[in-house]
Amino acid sequence: MDLRKIKKLIELLNESGVGEIEITEGDDSVRISRDSANVIKPSQTTQEISTPSEKQEDRIQKTLTPKETNIVTKNTNQFDVLSPMVGTFYASPSPDEPPYVKLGDTVKQGDTLCIIEAMKMMNQIEADVNGVIKSIRVQNGDPIEYDQIIFVIDQD
Repeated sequence: MDLRKIKKLIELLNESGVGEIEITEGDDSVRISRDSANVIKPSQTTQEISTPSEKQEDRIQKTLTPKETNIVTKNTNQFDVLSPMVGTFYASPSPDEPPYVKLGDTVKQGDTLCIIEAMKMMNQIEADVNGVIKSIRVQNGDPIEYDQIIFVIDQD
């Protein structure tokens, strides 16, 4: 694996606040962790350096449990749009263009709501339901986490 890619992964890890990432590319894999118990180790097979504590095991189990990308909130008419990845939130396609959606806009399933930049890739986030934008929880240019609420949509 290219050293520049590993350095970029370390920068993204430090900027995002995520505790650990693991990337596999062909036969190579690398795990980068903020925890002092783990080390950055490129290898053909990933190995744990220390025995995971109970807290680490809980965290590992939670990451292995499948999660829905979006969750309906307590009010069944409201739909939380969650970030499917760690990255940077952009409300518009470019700085000089208007945002994809504003508070109060009506959206249809498949409409683009925003862009999340992750590892220099621009990922369009689309609406999963029809409705009206009730809340925008992040600002343009904010870093966002996996499963962070981005929008709340009042469903039709």
